[in-house]
Amino acid sequence: MREAVEKLWPELAWISDAQLREQVTQTWVRALESSPLKPEDLDEIPFTLLVPDCPVSFMEHKRCVVHIARRSAEAMREFLGRALAIDMDTVIAGAILADVGKLLEYEKVDGRCRQSDRGRYLRHPFTGVALAMQCGVPERVCHIIAAHAAEGDHVRRSVEATIVHHADFMSFRPFQNRS
Repeated sequence: MREAVEKLWPELAWISDAQLREQVTQTWVRALESSPLKPEDLDEIPFTLLVPDCPVSFMEHKRCVVHIARRSAEAMREFLGRALAIDMDTVIAGAILADVGKLLEYEKVDGRCRQSDRGRYLRHPFTGVALAMQCGVPERVCHIIAAHAAEGDHVRRSVEATIVHHADFMSFRPFQNRS
């Protein structure tokens, strides 16, 4: 399963802290081992069930979010770094893990993706944090998983969580708002 995760996520190499990189990898391994989905399903299933006939796959969306978050964090460091500390490893790890809980929230039935029974009770920010904590992911990264979606509107987001939240919605809202 590790090889499948590394194939899905070449961006893992961007995490300079070897321990954090391993924790992120192990979270994805655990998620795939616990999921009714297979690694290849992630290139086929829609990234959201909130957009009818969503034309973008889970992995297209996820990788886009990671790239947007990284580039945004780099620009913020360049122009605001004197006044605003940004931990790049935290941004990248949080962006890679933000939707890992969807592997427990979604299932495929008759070739179509739908919300699982677990997903009806626990949205992906909750299951994602649970998976990450089981793998020793630091709280600063778990905070991003918990706060990246609408649930995070009720907490004070860290700088890194704010970056990932906006990267996620930049890759979501245009599909939600199209006519």
